[in-house]
Order: sequence, then C-alpha cells, then structure tokens
Amino acid sequence: MFRRDLLAAAAVAAALPRFAIAQPAAARTLKYVPHANLPNIDPFTNTAFVARDHAFLVFDQLYGMNDKFEPVPQMVQGHVVENGGLLWRFTLREGLKFHDGTPVRGRDCIASIKRWGRRDAFGQELIARVADMTEDSDRVFTIKLSRPFPKMLEAFSKVTTSCLFIMPERLANVDPFTNITEAVGSGPYRFVQNEWVPGSNVVYTRNADYVPVPNGTPSMTAGPKVVNFDRVEWRIIPDASTAAAALQSGEIDWWEQPTADLFPLVARNRNVAVDVINATGLIGIFRPNHLTAPFNNPAVRRAVITAISQMDFMTAVIGDATVPGYQTLKRENIGYFAPESPSASTVGIDRLKKSVDAARAELQAAGAMGAKLVLMNATDLASINAATLVGADLFRRMGFDVDLVSADWGTVVQRRASKNPLEQGGWSGFFTFWSGVDHWNPASHASIRGHGDAAWPGWPTIPAIEAQRNAWFDAPDAAAALAATTEMQRIAFQEVPYVPTGMYYQPTAYRRNLTGILKGQPPLFWNVRRA
Repeated sequence: MFRRDLLAAAAVAAALPRFAIAQPAAARTLKYVPHANLPNIDPFTNTAFVARDHAFLVFDQLYGMNDKFEPVPQMVQGHVVENGGLLWRFTLREGLKFHDGTPVRGRDCIASIKRWGRRDAFGQELIARVADMTEDSDRVFTIKLSRPFPKMLEAFSKVTTSCLFIMPERLANVDPFTNITEAVGSGPYRFVQNEWVPGSNVVYTRNADYVPVPNGTPSMTAGPKVVNFDRVEWRIIPDASTAAAALQSGEIDWWEQPTADLFPLVARNRNVAVDVINATGLIGIFRPNHLTAPFNNPAVRRAVITAISQMDFMTAVIGDATVPGYQTLKRENIGYFAPESPSASTVGIDRLKKSVDAARAELQAAGAMGAKLVLMNATDLASINAATLVGADLFRRMGFDVDLVSADWGTVVQRRASKNPLEQGGWSGFFTFWSGVDHWNPASHASIRGHGDAAWPGWPTIPAIEAQRNAWFDAPDAAAALAATTEMQRIAFQEVPYVPTGMYYQPTAYRRNLTGILKGQPPLFWNVRRA
C-alpha cells in the first residue's frame, strides 16, 4: 500500500533540494529507536538483526528483494547465464561509488562474496560450488561453477542474516571472523563514525552521491532507494517507558518494537500510528548448546519439546494486544519452518505435548534430573527477556538447576560464541527470535542446520538434516522440495537442533506525520518522508 510508481519517485527525488532547504534541521532528521544496541558495524560477523538493519543504510546489494520475495537487480545492470548454468556474468550499473569516493568494481564484489560466503549458510552452499570468480573489467565479473546453482539470485538478494552486502575490497579482505572497524559502503546513507556512541547513539547522513535504480517501484529492498532525510539518528533507549514517552512527546519519530505492556498506551495517542510491517512474523526459539551436558543428550532436548507450551511464551512476549488487520498477534503450533512458507508442514507438531509431568519423567529416564543449566538472558530486549523468564520457570519445574545469567544483548552475542564448558564461562542455552522469512526455506534457515563446528552457536551435528537440506537444493520441482523440508522437520523434532517457542507479529509505532514506511523485512529508511 506504500508503493510509488516511477514518476512519483522521480518527482520526490527532484523535489529533495527544495524540501531540504525549506524545512528546519530538526524536520530533516529522522529519530528512531531500534530494538537493540548495535554490537558492531560488521554485517558478516554476527547474525544480530540490528547489525543487518544498520548495514542496509550503509551498504547496497547486487540484487534487492521485493515484497513477493523475488530478486530484482539493484547494483547490477543485468546478468547472463551460460554453459548450462555453470557460468554467470554480472554487469554493474554505471556510476556506483563507495563513500570514500572510490568506484565499485568487480573485484570488490568478488571479495565481498568470498567473505560473506565464509559466514552465511546460503553463501557457504554457493562457495562450495564455485570453481572460480574473475573480474573481466571494472564493471563486469564472472562466476564459474563446478555444478549448477539455480538459486544464485535468491542468495544475492536475501534479507535474512547475513545478507550479501558489497564493501570495498580492502574491507572485504579482512578475515571474516574479525570485525571490520569502519563501515564504508555504497548505500543511500553514510555511517558517521565519530558520532557513534555504543549503547547511546548511532548517526547516518544522506549519501549525496547515491544514484537510485532508475526504474521500478520501491518494494522492500528492491526498487529506487530515494532518501528524504538528511540525517537518521538511532537512539538506544533500553527502558521501554522512556521510549514510549519520547514517542508520544515527539522527541522521537519511530519506535521499532513497542513492548506488550506499553503498546496499548501508545496506540491510544492520536499522533501515533501503529502497524505490523513484517507480515512473516517473528518466530521464537530456545537454542540449546549441543556441546555440553545436559543438552548434548538428544533425550534431554526432546524433554523440553514435551514440556513446551508455545502460547505461554507468546503471551508473555506480546500479551493480548491487537492492531487493525490482526485479531491476535500470537500463534502456536509452530514447527521448524514459517507457517505461511512453501516449506511448512504439520509433521511432528504433536510432539509439543505441553506436559511438564511427562517431561520430568523423560528427564529422569535420561539421567538429567537436577542437571545444571546456565541460561543466558538479554534484559535489554523485552521479547527475549520475557521468553527467558518463562523458560527459566519451566526448566525449574522440569527439574533443572537453573543459573540465570542476565546481561545486555551485545554481551550475550559475545558469550554465545564460546565453546567452553560451563565452569569456564560456557553456557547451556538462550532464547531468541528470528523473522519468519529467516525460516522460509532451508537456504536461509541457519538455526536448523546440523553441520557441527561450522553451525550457528549451539553447534548441532545432525547429518540427516544436512542430507535433506542438500536434497532441497537439488529438488527438481516444488513437490520434491516440500518432501525434503517435511523430512527435515520430522528429523528436527527427533534430534532437536532447537526448540520452537511460538510466533508473534511485532507492531511498530511511529508519528503520524511519517509516510511511506515500506512493508516487509527489515525496517528501511528510504521512501520514508515527513508529511
């Protein structure tokens, strides 16, 4: 409903200088409260949504994705596929420049693909099939494959973490397990390094050299990225009451994730609009550490599946709030793929028995009654904090000895990378959320993978899941693809790479004088303007 046709987009772009001059500086600044503090500025080294959201301002992608989940050329002018799908040649648009003034070249794209491909699950699948990548000229590069990879464009356009963002070769050559220390991209905004105060403030300014795609309509990350603000300020406000008051008074323009207890309050303010922009929802999970006791035992992980009541978790997270178009914001009976996705299945859902007594019996039989759990909690994220408190109570009722370790999200992200035993700073599990689009298919679904040390923190080793994932990539048709994901779910309910804790739709809240906020995932800062 927020799309603009090409003529309208061009008219907005042409009017920008007069619009900017005519309004005071405060009106040309968009003030936004993200759901979490920005832990670092590297979009490849962690899967935190806030790092991805930051990256979409600063960096650009070879292909965008529209709200129908179709890849659309963004940085590229076009591509050709030859030799039975074994050769892909891409041509960049003219005039692309990084924020440091250097041109975007084929070698920058190749280096970025290599770095991203070391960390991302979809990228790893691509890199495993790459025979060679070469720069034919500054604007043309070629990828030669050892076997076809028909999902190339879906990989390049993905909006799930980690996304393929193009950065200068000098940054892309940084070890993919080491954070870059400067954010230089070719996107519509520039990151203002000297105004970044972790835990307080993140600032971006309009990239005057950015040239939007010349055709199409804005739709999620595809189409022209027309910027209508000179400055975007992220205000890190961990206290929800403070954020709610700031939104109502007009001190901020947009609060990404109002909490369940304060959402009805802000919704009653006639100057505030509420909406659900991510229709794929947020899927909750409990991620056990497969390397340490007691969750290195699949029987113990299955006991948690037996005990879980997804609605208990979602009620704690979002309450009973509603928004127009949604009779309820919470859902249960969620499996291992987003319920609206082509990968969804009901196989294994009956394993969610909501029975603590049955779970205690399973735990006793597994010899884990009284086992110690180090449960990490991010108190600055209301949804995770709510889910974790429900989970801690459930685990105690099951018979675990729970050590609840509370910290901010950035600290949790750092600690979850540790493979140490519990007595040396390790951990047993944590609760978190993924966007529904992250669980849309096996390519983007990092938390279901079972490839051991290379897997997302928790590090499950489940070869049977990996085999079905490979079958999905090679599926000749939709029926074969669904057969593979259905079998993945059956195996997952048995081996439990993680425990699904339900799904909810997160409302966002913004001042009514903002228009043009795009639907989809992630929150985007182009096409938005002040009326």
